[in-house]
Amino acid sequence: MPYLPEPPREPSSTPKVGILLVNLGTPEAPTPAALRAYLKEFMSDPRVVEIPRALWWPILNGIVLNVRPRRSAQKYAKIWTAEGSPLKVHTERQARLLGRALAASAEPPPAVGWAMRYGHPSVEQGLLALRDQGCDRVLVTPLYPQYSASATASAYDAVFAATARMRNVPELRLVKHFHEHPGYIAALAQSVRDHWMDNGRPDKLVLSFHGLPWFAVDRGDPYHSECQKTARLLTEALGLNSDQYVIAFQSRFGRARWLEPYTLDVVTSLGQQKTRRIDVLCPGFVSDCLETLEEIAIENKAAFLSAGGREFHAIACLNERQDWISALADIVARDLQGWLNVSFERSRAQSQALVPQDRALPLAAKR
Repeated sequence: MPYLPEPPREPSSTPKVGILLVNLGTPEAPTPAALRAYLKEFMSDPRVVEIPRALWWPILNGIVLNVRPRRSAQKYAKIWTAEGSPLKVHTERQARLLGRALAASAEPPPAVGWAMRYGHPSVEQGLLALRDQGCDRVLVTPLYPQYSASATASAYDAVFAATARMRNVPELRLVKHFHEHPGYIAALAQSVRDHWMDNGRPDKLVLSFHGLPWFAVDRGDPYHSECQKTARLLTEALGLNSDQYVIAFQSRFGRARWLEPYTLDVVTSLGQQKTRRIDVLCPGFVSDCLETLEEIAIENKAAFLSAGGREFHAIACLNERQDWISALADIVARDLQGWLNVSFERSRAQSQALVPQDRALPLAAKR
């Protein structure tokens, strides 16, 4: 296998540090053709679909990719903005804001890039962009608070596949998770408080995490336990008792049993019980995306109201909240030790996260 060409480099006594934020991915446009390309890459990943290739390939290419792209394109069209996919817009903004935060606290300031595990810019493109800026050391930071093999480990796979094509491989560090990080928990809690301050409190808070097949948990994936810990820390920070919230899991696919209870079943049941109002927060997503803006805020809202509920609120993800950017700076600062002199102290991140902060930056109007 030929290696990628290396750019010319000036000798330097101080290795330059780069940070690569990695999110799941997004199609290039809300069209069936773009969704087909995206879904083919996504659903061809053996980390995502753990079915023997000989069985899965005919299903994927003969059924799924002929049916799902059009349906998915219709859903993406509902949330698409003039700037593009919300997930891509928020991830790019987070990288820019993180770079500004670290420029004021790290010496020398690191370069901050971003990439998508599926779609563009790819993880390889993100690493090469940092390499072209002279980065000899890279901290890879998947933006998944809770570790799972299907998401976090898949991002690692993409990193290692990219470096396998490099002659001069950078020194690497990997962030595994931050499901219990105090700044992340505090930013989540404050986002809920801010919403309640503006809109009043619900009868029930639903904490909806992305789903995962139960067999993955049975085989040792820590995702479920990390979701439970996030929920416990968050509800303790909010002072909620067990009757005031429920944990649920969304976005299941296929016929296998997934983590339960399913979010759609939970909100439908709450509607049938004539619950006046529910609020839904998705702590496993740090950026609003299809799963939060369409699946939760549109599909689940409709299910709750049609079942008899009266008022449904989808609480925004952390997006560009100042307290979340401060927490993210603290998360990466921990793993930059020895590479950079970072003065961004953990206590500062936590104290900033405990007070009201600016709301997330709005996206441009949907086209």
